[in-house]
Amino acid sequence: MMSQQSNPGEREPVKAVILAAGASRLEGEDRPLLLCPLAGKAIVDYVVENALHFVDPRDIHVVVGYQREQVIRHLEERFGSGFHYVEQSAMLGTGHAVLQTRPALGDFVGDILILYADTPLFRASSVRGLLNRHRLKDATLTLLTAVVTHPLPYGRIIRDRSDRLIDIIEVGEASADVLEIMELNVGAYVVHADVLYPMLERLQASPIDGEYRLTDCVHALIRSRSRVESYRLYDEGEIQGVNTPADLARAEFILQKRLFRPRRIEEESLVRFGTGGWRAVISEGFTMHNVRRLSQAMSNKIIRDQVEKRGVLIGYDRRFLSDRAAEASAEVFAGNNISVTLTAEDVPTPLVNFATDLKGAAFGLAFTASHNPPEYNGLKVFHTDGSLLLSEETQAIEDEANALTQHDIVKLDLDLAIEAGIVCREDFTGRYVDSVEAQIDMDIIRQAGLRVIVDPMYGVGEVALNMVLTEARCRVRIINERRNPLFGGRSPAPSVDALRMLSTHIKDEGYDLGLATDGDADRIAILDERGEYVSENDVLLLIYHYLHQVRGKRGGIVRNLATTHLLDRLAAHFHEVHVEVPVGFKYITQAMLEHHALLGGESSGGLAIRGHILGKDGIFAAALITEMIARTGKRISALREEVYDVTGRLYTAEENVPATPEMRIVVPMQLREFQAGEVAGQVVRRISHMDGTKFYLGGDNWVLLRFSGTEALLRIFCEADTPQKAQDLIRWGKELIQLEKYVS
Repeated sequence: MMSQQSNPGEREPVKAVILAAGASRLEGEDRPLLLCPLAGKAIVDYVVENALHFVDPRDIHVVVGYQREQVIRHLEERFGSGFHYVEQSAMLGTGHAVLQTRPALGDFVGDILILYADTPLFRASSVRGLLNRHRLKDATLTLLTAVVTHPLPYGRIIRDRSDRLIDIIEVGEASADVLEIMELNVGAYVVHADVLYPMLERLQASPIDGEYRLTDCVHALIRSRSRVESYRLYDEGEIQGVNTPADLARAEFILQKRLFRPRRIEEESLVRFGTGGWRAVISEGFTMHNVRRLSQAMSNKIIRDQVEKRGVLIGYDRRFLSDRAAEASAEVFAGNNISVTLTAEDVPTPLVNFATDLKGAAFGLAFTASHNPPEYNGLKVFHTDGSLLLSEETQAIEDEANALTQHDIVKLDLDLAIEAGIVCREDFTGRYVDSVEAQIDMDIIRQAGLRVIVDPMYGVGEVALNMVLTEARCRVRIINERRNPLFGGRSPAPSVDALRMLSTHIKDEGYDLGLATDGDADRIAILDERGEYVSENDVLLLIYHYLHQVRGKRGGIVRNLATTHLLDRLAAHFHEVHVEVPVGFKYITQAMLEHHALLGGESSGGLAIRGHILGKDGIFAAALITEMIARTGKRISALREEVYDVTGRLYTAEENVPATPEMRIVVPMQLREFQAGEVAGQVVRRISHMDGTKFYLGGDNWVLLRFSGTEALLRIFCEADTPQKAQDLIRWGKELIQLEKYVS
């Protein structure tokens, strides 16, 4: 007859035992080791958080001993009063510690998860793997093992030829051959309670130190031919225990490296805002669940601030799922009794800035991933005045969103919300175009009879820009205008390579100007009458010179620290202020308001003009460039030379280097400690760590190293008075960080 197997699904819920009674402490510390800080939390917090992924707080039993009152007080302040505490008055080993929990657990016959308070780096997914394998294998006991590349002082796992676990040999009892085994017992277990406790009561003290060891139970179960299974780890960082200051430093490094691991945010379904909003891979981090959590967090803030009557404005671009995300978001706001205005169609992000300000909405939301590759989507969030939220504001929203579960979401089905009138659709395109045209000399353009070709890169810039140029009586041709969520198989970023087709049309068909916008039309690129790409830095110079010298506007400039210093020279020539800020357009608009600046811009193609919206606008910038050509009667190439006559020349260079998690930790530390008298043969005037590390040299030469906020890249930017010096600075930057150390 076949032996009858128990059904894992019928077992009682798992309970957890956390061993936190040890008397270890770091030198100079009067608190227990497990309460020492590790990356902003106590060591024991990581262990408890792991248990809480799988166990109700009421089913967690913490074994305390050394400074028990301090340990309990910390855990209650951090996690509340739901845990059970059991005292181990004499330090008689791990087996003795677990045995102290038997009276508290009573007649429980389910599985017990045993974790050590000084081993904080297990991933939740590893503990899940341990529990899952235990249940699927219907094991009596399952232990966590690790496959490592160098020897560590843990017991060795012994297996037979069929890979069955047959023994654990402690380090002190192991032969030289056994010590060469690289699979270790790392001290986490799941075991049947009804088997564990009788075995603990029969344990004998070790003749070596008099302790009752938990591993002796494993030995006994193996010898009794009980089903003992294991779950293997392959990340050595997870088994890092903490017993010394060096261990603590190593654990901190491992956690920081894990923070920067590619795809970590998506895998853990976390929402993280970067310099320009939230962006994530579709179906990984960008999910409807996360959209709803974010919308609920924003709804909560609106309700707390008592501004529900302002409502929210929601727009979306042409990316895959942008429209669906906008509707899912609208359902959540409506469910929270907050009125929603949805745009009638896919729209440019600057239109959302404009409409948010127009409606006085509590928040404006634009579902877009801007110029990111097609597999991404995301969200930009705006204040009532249309400006981007600042870092501390997005941090608060993402923290609240990440703490929400599906059960915390309040929503109302879209059809019911529309029928009730709490959600309505509205067309803003006409009013937005009117606002752009009100600031453009349309008559001047009409008189010029310009031939203009536009590449919206399959994005949302086509409708509004076509309306403006057509009403200005330009002869307009649009390419790549249809909706294509794959953007022709490339990122909708208007770079030199991406605009080769536009360049060819200009050369072959004789257009006066080529214009391109990115996926959500908040950035611009231009090609001159020869089909040559005009750098974004030069676009900023041209517009600032035109506004100041031809239109007669006054005011300084704001740029981010990766943008040309020629803007500073031009502002100084005009006796105007020039301000440098970190990367992120929110910093540019904030500084523009503070300094009443005329122009704010960044080298990636975004710019804002005082008196228009508080954000980037590729449509308005394109119209202004067209007006500049019409009013001056000059070609772009000639206008550039006029500006260079004032500013002189500087040459920019940029290189993106793939960044490993180790680089994200080590390189900033290395750069902060680096003291340089000269860089690539040029004297260092000063060093800034405002955003990355920037070395300021003579003659407005500089080099900047900073990690991208949205991609796994180290960006090296520089500007120099000759092309060769620029390349020398790039080469110096790569040599400085010794890339070969991070390449496996």
